[in-house]
Amino acid sequence: MKSSKKPKWFRDLLRRRLFFCLLILVQLAGLLFYIFNGSRTSLVISRALQLISIAVAIHIISRRDKEAYKLTWVFFILIFPIFGGLLYLFFFCQTHSRKFLKRDEKIRDRMQSARLPESAFAEAAESVPDRARQIEYLEKYAGFPIYENESAEYFSPGEKFWERLLCDLAEAKRYIFIESFIIEDGEMWDPILSILKRKAAESVDVRILYDDMGCFLRLPKNFAAELRKHGIRCKVFNRFVPLLSAVQNFRDHRKIVAIDGRVAYTGGLNIADEYINKTQPFGHWKDAGVRIEGEGAFSFSLMFLKMWMLAGQDETDLSAYLPEKTEKRKVSDGFVQPYASEPLASKNVSEEVYMQIISRAKKYVYIETPYLIIDNSMISALTVAAKSGVDIRIMTPFHWDKRFVHFMTRSYYRELLRAGIKIYEYTPGFIHSKVFISDDEIATVGSANMDFRSLYLQFECGVFFCKTKMISEVRDDFLQTVSVCKEMTEEDCKSNAFVRFLQDLFRLFAPLL
Repeated sequence: MKSSKKPKWFRDLLRRRLFFCLLILVQLAGLLFYIFNGSRTSLVISRALQLISIAVAIHIISRRDKEAYKLTWVFFILIFPIFGGLLYLFFFCQTHSRKFLKRDEKIRDRMQSARLPESAFAEAAESVPDRARQIEYLEKYAGFPIYENESAEYFSPGEKFWERLLCDLAEAKRYIFIESFIIEDGEMWDPILSILKRKAAESVDVRILYDDMGCFLRLPKNFAAELRKHGIRCKVFNRFVPLLSAVQNFRDHRKIVAIDGRVAYTGGLNIADEYINKTQPFGHWKDAGVRIEGEGAFSFSLMFLKMWMLAGQDETDLSAYLPEKTEKRKVSDGFVQPYASEPLASKNVSEEVYMQIISRAKKYVYIETPYLIIDNSMISALTVAAKSGVDIRIMTPFHWDKRFVHFMTRSYYRELLRAGIKIYEYTPGFIHSKVFISDDEIATVGSANMDFRSLYLQFECGVFFCKTKMISEVRDDFLQTVSVCKEMTEEDCKSNAFVRFLQDLFRLFAPLL
């Protein structure tokens, strides 16, 4: 177990982060003072800002955007007519945000030219005709091919994932790419780091990419520099800066390990001790991850390399990381289709994957998610499916890691229960899996939660599975876990008028959280 005393680097980092937050508050205070200081100039400015807010509200309503976002921003402007529109412009019309978008577009064009292994779309469409449209969407419009003859393994809880991962890292010959929202020193990270140092010394290309906000208070300032001393290339994605900025919302929430273009891991697991139950701050931590081996694994290498280039001016020769030619497997284990979503594109890929699984289900859909903060389109999809006779079951945590988010999650229970959806809370602790299973035929495991942040504001990834042996394992794991869950009822959701008002109010602002 870790010592409760925080190291000096943590205290220094905390002071630095608090200083950054203070700078943001000073900027807000200065803006408000300038607007409301009572002078004739400020009165003119206030009237001008009100007109700007009206124009911004009209612009928001006319946009082809999520209705939840439109409602939130228009309501915000209604409450704060003077600086509501100005705040919107601060967030969405910044030069550095546009530069970020342009860089992403340039890299995306380069990725389109990358030579991927041949797709098995025709075979998949013939094998699962009811899912052909979903497969086609991911391949033709989102740019992610589907592959046959892949090896797929499912791991839950995280301890099993970690043990298998260490074995594969030790076998790497050409490169190891690790992308994680959170990395923290401890029993999970230490053996991984030991292997990475050894592999870097053997001239294996080892790269690590982590999100600055995800590691906000978890890593020392010189973490990346220390890794580079051992030959490990390291980048920090989207460093936190003390400025009011929309780009700060773009977080890298993906979990990827790509090895030699032939093996890849993804799922809900970050690299910290709670994910493998070495520490249990919220009770037993149930997570899920998957391992794929074969041609499809190269898709994760490309996902990583794109984020690597987006994190800094680094022109990478993509062809150098193509997997080595090997003899194709003779026995098919269904189909795998890795996919990624990002806030910079016009397509909400993770949301579309979830929506299509729900809308095309015939018998059942089982869902595991740590957070359930969804818009009306997702609520409608779930309730219509349930009222049409589909067995919809959703599993969420009983022990929360963020009290406010859990409060919001429970605000959706009553409406879903009345539609016939079954909701279970995982009583041994915290469930962090992001899993969908349907009809013993398809499943997806990845990094995207069922909340606004994952579906619209973060970089996420996952794997779509069709008719693999692994799907029955995912289903059985869900059903076994139900036995230690509490099934929620409408009685459990009763609350007074004040609590219901707070839930409704917070749900209104959920798209901005």
